[in-house]
Amino acid sequence: MRSTHVVAAALVDDLVSPRRLLAARRTAPAALAGRWELPGGKVEPGEAPIAALRRELREELGVEVEIGDAVPGPLADGRWPVTSPYEMNVWLARTTDGEPLPLADHDELRLLGASDLFAVDWLPANADIVRALASRLHA
Repeated sequence: MRSTHVVAAALVDDLVSPRRLLAARRTAPAALAGRWELPGGKVEPGEAPIAALRRELREELGVEVEIGDAVPGPLADGRWPVTSPYEMNVWLARTTDGEPLPLADHDELRLLGASDLFAVDWLPANADIVRALASRLHA
């Protein structure tokens, strides 16, 4: 089975010395509603992954971003396994225009510091990514 490529942002307050990470609570589908994730979405056919990430963040949060380093995952091309058939690339990102709002697919946003990264119920695949990010966040 062919994988579906998705992208997500680890939206932080600073790309060099991040202290806070944005978490977004899903509203749909029902099986995922109420769980937390990094914002992002599917890469459309013919769309570059970074362009897809920028589009998704505009649609979901109403923000423009500066893209930072990739957060490499264990699969080919640095992707992270999600639920089959999805595989996800993740990048650090910082808001450059707009204030993040839960416009689509989410009903709440939270900024989490290093000490409370797991104060929310992350989707399992996102929890693995957050664990990998934990060492990058400064208290």
